[in-house]
Amino acid sequence: MKTTQKLTLKTLAFVFIGLLIFSACKEKKENTENLESTESKVTAVYSEALETETCTCESDWFPHNQTPAPEEGVGSPFDVSSTTNCIFHQWSWQKFLWLTKPESNGNPLFLNELIQVDSHMIPVSEQSGATIVLEDTAQAGPGAILNTNPNFNIDSNTSETVHYAIFIDSTLQKAANDYKEELINGSLAENNFETFPVGSLEVKSAWVNISAIPSSEVNNFYTTTAAILQSDNSYKNTEVALLGIHVVGVVINHPEFIWATFEHNDVAPIYDWTSGTVSSDTEKLLFGKGSASNIDGIIWDSTNKKPTTPDQAFTLFQYGIPRNTDNSFMSTSQSEPVNNDNIVALNTCVASSLTAESDVWANYFYNGSQWIDTDGKTPTEQAQLLVTLADTISTATPGAYLRGSTNLANIVMETFTQTFEKSSSDINVNNLASCFSCHNAENFTGDNPKSPLYISHIFNGFIATNNGATKEDVKTMKLNEFVEKFVKKKK
Repeated sequence: MKTTQKLTLKTLAFVFIGLLIFSACKEKKENTENLESTESKVTAVYSEALETETCTCESDWFPHNQTPAPEEGVGSPFDVSSTTNCIFHQWSWQKFLWLTKPESNGNPLFLNELIQVDSHMIPVSEQSGATIVLEDTAQAGPGAILNTNPNFNIDSNTSETVHYAIFIDSTLQKAANDYKEELINGSLAENNFETFPVGSLEVKSAWVNISAIPSSEVNNFYTTTAAILQSDNSYKNTEVALLGIHVVGVVINHPEFIWATFEHNDVAPIYDWTSGTVSSDTEKLLFGKGSASNIDGIIWDSTNKKPTTPDQAFTLFQYGIPRNTDNSFMSTSQSEPVNNDNIVALNTCVASSLTAESDVWANYFYNGSQWIDTDGKTPTEQAQLLVTLADTISTATPGAYLRGSTNLANIVMETFTQTFEKSSSDINVNNLASCFSCHNAENFTGDNPKSPLYISHIFNGFIATNNGATKEDVKTMKLNEFVEKFVKKKK
């Protein structure tokens, strides 16, 4: 991946302060502090002025059908002791473009080359005539179901349920299988400092039947044929549209994964923090025409199994960046406006290039990403930090380790977990919600052992089912963890 931070005389005054090359054997011991890196690391010092430069897309990302994969390992922009905010956002956009670049059969790369799995990392069986298989409708957390606004498609007034599909790459699959065997045979303790290798990738996507969308607008979505699981356990091939996608990948020095998310343009309005209201002059896919002065549209009623107010889903914070009631940036662990400005600049740059290509992916935007500040830490120290933080990894108060969009969520995948509060007036820096609220180094099964590996929930499910748990057992474990962390603590 090229970056605007590359070491040239025009953009950077730099000093090389050394080159340290090391290698060591990596022993698997419970809670050992002797884990050492097997990769070399280049240390560089970046200019303070670098963060103020415009964060932009690179020319070699286009045309879209030739987007290269971003650099992620030794020698990449992340292989340094001091990173900049921009390189994480650039990785996110370039990775998305690479995953969605069209291949010769018309499918984007991720549908051709990644492995579709269920939430327990078990490969999904292909169905005849379909590109993907859709079996899951439950969102993270309380298992909420998202249905579209029936008034969005005036031709049919049809409300459809949003479905989800998960994909992984072979790097993650192989590592997960290896770690599973080691955990089962006892050569790796449940409490450990192991991490997934650089290049490990998870992709979660959200899809809906095109009948939810006016026929005049369907061409603005990427569509494909999905085999949708029916109540009688049969499958029905249906044309579906992509609504959103998570891109979650490991780069060198970041075993916690970079958590990036993308959405289709304008499926829901954004909450106005100055007025304390949310409104739309038109019908949207997830929000009916009108306004609301509360956040009931993004609160799930677990008793009645529906949103407190249906058809009023909205984005709580644009780009996952918290705001105050005067619309100023909330003071968090991430400096602003640099993070916001970088996201905006990249979205503008990429949209311009894709629009020029008449590319359907120009209708999707980057809603932000998050990661942990591991600058200056060795791989051993990075793993130890993640275990030490455990379920406090999402802490966003000034001085904490969280970086990027500190209240990150995708409107079609975390609709009802954008906050764990009941009123916007109760939301503050001490209770922000994000990917790391649930994805942490503490396993949700058994006695909650700790390891960087457990940040991946599908890996947790994979281990649990291989230890004899049923899929329903795993579902219950996840729900129990959610209730303990976000429901009981509120009472």
